[in-house]
This record gives sequence, C-alpha cells and structure tokens, in this order.
Amino acid sequence: MDLRFKTAFLGFHAPSRTFHSLRPSVPLPPVDRRLNVAAYAISLLPSPLPANPALIDAATGDTVSFPELLSQIRSLAAALRSRAGIARGHCVFVLAPMRLDIPPLYLALLSVGAVVSAGNPASTPREIAHFISLTNPRVAFATSETAAKLPAGLAAIILDSPRFRSFLDGDGGEAAEEVAQSDVAIVKFSSGTTGMMKAAAASHRNMIAIVAGFHSLRNPAAERRRGGPEATVLGTPLFHGMGYNFFLKGLALGETTVLTGGRARVKEMVQAAERYRVNSLTATPPVVVKMANWSEPLDLVALEHVTCGGGPLPEAAAVRFMKRFPNVYGSSETGTISLMIDQDECRRLRSVGRLVQNVEAMLVDTTTGERLSVGQTGELWLRSPSIMLGYVGNEDANDATFDSSGWLKTGDLCYFDEDGFLFIVDRLKELIKCGAAPVSPAELEHLLQLLPGIADAAVVPYPDEEVGQVPMAFVVLQPGINLSEEEIMDFIAKQVIPYKKLRKVVFIDSIPKTPTGKIARAELRNHSVFSSMSKP
Repeated sequence: MDLRFKTAFLGFHAPSRTFHSLRPSVPLPPVDRRLNVAAYAISLLPSPLPANPALIDAATGDTVSFPELLSQIRSLAAALRSRAGIARGHCVFVLAPMRLDIPPLYLALLSVGAVVSAGNPASTPREIAHFISLTNPRVAFATSETAAKLPAGLAAIILDSPRFRSFLDGDGGEAAEEVAQSDVAIVKFSSGTTGMMKAAAASHRNMIAIVAGFHSLRNPAAERRRGGPEATVLGTPLFHGMGYNFFLKGLALGETTVLTGGRARVKEMVQAAERYRVNSLTATPPVVVKMANWSEPLDLVALEHVTCGGGPLPEAAAVRFMKRFPNVYGSSETGTISLMIDQDECRRLRSVGRLVQNVEAMLVDTTTGERLSVGQTGELWLRSPSIMLGYVGNEDANDATFDSSGWLKTGDLCYFDEDGFLFIVDRLKELIKCGAAPVSPAELEHLLQLLPGIADAAVVPYPDEEVGQVPMAFVVLQPGINLSEEEIMDFIAKQVIPYKKLRKVVFIDSIPKTPTGKIARAELRNHSVFSSMSKP
C-alpha cells in the first residue's frame, strides 16, 4: 500500500503533520446559540421518556425515574434562584459523597448558569481550603458529616436537611437562565501528583462536545439485543472527571446509572453490578486491579465492558483481568481525547484508544519543536471543542499550557501507531535526566511488572554527583517471594541501554497512590532513603 495513502487513511495529514480522529465528525449546536449542557443532554432523550430508572442508589435500592429526575431539576433550579440567591456566574462548591440528590443538583446548578466545583469528601480541611481559595464560591452544598470540613464563613446548604428536601419538592417555576455556551460550567481540580492542585475550568461548549461525542456512539442494535438501554455502575464519583462525563452520557442516552455511595469498596461495586445486571462499569485502575485478582465467585453475566481511566493500568493487570473475565472487554480512556469503543480496539492493551470525534493532535519534538509523524515519540498537543478553557487564577500555568493558536500542550510523551492508536509513554515532568539522556519511569515500571514475584513498583530519580540523576525503584514483593536488589537490577540491565539501568532498589510494603491510581511520586521522594543522604 502506498504510504501516503496509508497515513492519510489513518488520520495523519502529512503536509500539516497533524493527526485527526478516524471517527466521523459530530455536528455541534451553533456556537452563538444560548444553551447549557444540562438542557442539551436532556434534549437528546428519546420521547416518550425511557421506562427504565434514570438513577439507582446501590446502597439503598432507591430509584429515580426519568420524569422524576427532570421534575427535580426544574424544582431545584427554581429554588436555587429564588430561595438560595444563586444566579448565572456564581461559583458553587459541592462536598458530598454519591447520593441520589447529587445528579439533579449538578444539573440544576448548570441550568441556572452557576459554576459547579466539587471536592473529594475524603479531602482534609487544609486541601478543601485550598480548593475554595482557587474558586471563591458563593455557597457550598455539603452533608451534615462533610460540612465540618468547610472553612468558617462560607455559607452552606446541608443536603440531608428539611430545607434542601423542600428545594426538591417545590414547583418548577420560571424558565431556565439563558446561558452562553462560552460560560464556565464546571471547575475540576487536578490530581496534584507533582504539586498543589490546580483548578481547570470547562465551558458549557466543552461539555456539550463531550456529550455529543458519546451520543454519536449510541448502538441501537445492542440496545435491542439486551432489551433496553445500557445500565452502568458509576464506579467513579461526580467530582471525578470520568464519573461526571459518564453520568452525562447516561442521561443523554436514556441509560440507567447505578450510584455507589460514599467511599464504596470494590466489593460493593461488584455486588451492585451483579444485583442490577449492569452492562457497563466505570473504574479507576486500583479497582480493575482488584477485580483482576478477585477470588470469590461472581455472577456478572450481563457485564459487557469496563472503562478504566484516571491513571495508568499495568499491562499485567489487564491481562489478568481478561483471563478472569473472558467475556468482558476492558477499555482505557483519556476523558475528552481518546477512547476504545469495541472489543477489537480493546486488544491494544497499552493504548488509550483512538482519538475521539472532533479532536486533532500533534506530536512535537521537545528539543527542536519539530512536528513528528506516525511511530515517533513527542509531546502530545491537542485542539478540540472539548478541551478545557484553562486554569483558574493561574496565568503562568495557562501560558505554559496553551500556545497562541489554541493548542494545549499535554506534557505527555506519546506516539501513534500505524493503526491510529495513541500510546502514552510518560509524563515530561517525570522523566529522569541521566546526564543528557532522558529515562522514562513508566518504561522501567512496565519491565519491573514483568518480573515474577513483583506485585507493584515505582521508579523515581536518585541524585548522582556524576550525571545528576539515576533511576531507582521502589518495589513491593508478592507474599512469600524473596528477590534481592541485585536480582532486580540485573533483570532490568539485560533489557535496557546502560544509562537506563536501575542503580538502587528499595523494598516497601506499598506504593503510595492517588485516589485515581496514579503513583504519588512526591511521597516517594520524601522517603527516608533520600533524607539519609544528608546524614554523616
């Protein structure tokens, strides 16, 4: 096959050296049309409304129908305006576990033009104070349990109070605020693996593009086969980007979303999948790893796929998962950028899928600034209507993240293979600078996972007088396994160029991770092995 034809077919435009989605483009509403993402998602619902529940609380079995959900949204929107004084442009902070009243609250806030920011209820008061300092909310919504973590002076509406219940049960009132698509809809907080968390703002237009992309993938044939719309266990909460995106997907497609409340354990999520015969499950990497190692009998006959996001999933865990659940395909996703949509695509274990609709990408050489081609590794730059607006109150971060043409510099080292699949090699900021040569921690971590007896591993830089930094590994051994530091270093040395060899191995009980499964490298760099260097 002619190479020029092949690369064009695979979404690579050679003259501009840009990559484009292989999936059909999705039309969006006119940009100047006044429209909020809640109204847009609701407009995609079939008529008559689906008979299946819109929401199920896995902890209690309580359900909310689609007519009830829409009624609650209208009632809440009216009460938020008239009784809580919340209007277009006001920022609102939400600090609550997954509950049946959280989805209608989010949608009502969006429908009146408020900006929704949400924190993890497990966060400390110090972390929550930082969130609030970034967004300056007018009011917070919390439960009687989480409200104690809010800083003094911030007005709060308690979800498990008679006042809020009356908001849900009131009349619909006047029409929703006319919100511009360019208005900020949500503010999401970054995972903060390399420093203090940043607040990323997304517009209604950004969210509408995401919903439109999901809706374009609707599969009527699959719905007929299973006898109705999909049912999904939402294993990621709404304060997490993936959970929020997949909830909006469920709303727009008329699917049933099963909520796992509080800090749900993996067992509770799996039991919910069994009980409600769900077809889909969203999960972070730690959940998939635990499912892959599951030893108890499971009745997941209806489960078709698991979507994993928020962090890297070790290939060994993905292989174990497929062996444990041979009839379930697992897919990786990067939120608004790439996705796997069928069983064939999901066989690319280390890939995060193909570019989603309406996304264009570049790979840029970090030294020369040259645009790269298929199979070459460089920093991933992106442009799409689904890309965030920028970071709130952090112009330095915005200047470093966006170029003058609107390209977002992801900070990820990536490549596209010949079939259009995207592979993330590592984070630029996490590369180890061994002399003039960069070393990828992710590459070494992948190799360590292949050594029998290693349960988990993380690679970080270790100071070296001669070359500046060298790779060192923190390793968790499986029970009953005795591997020495020399054996591990020899294993790696046989598979890499000399400058990539491990120079030190430290055995620990567990690798610290963020809630989404990313390695908390800052914690590892505070390990006693580093502090001991300054001692005589």
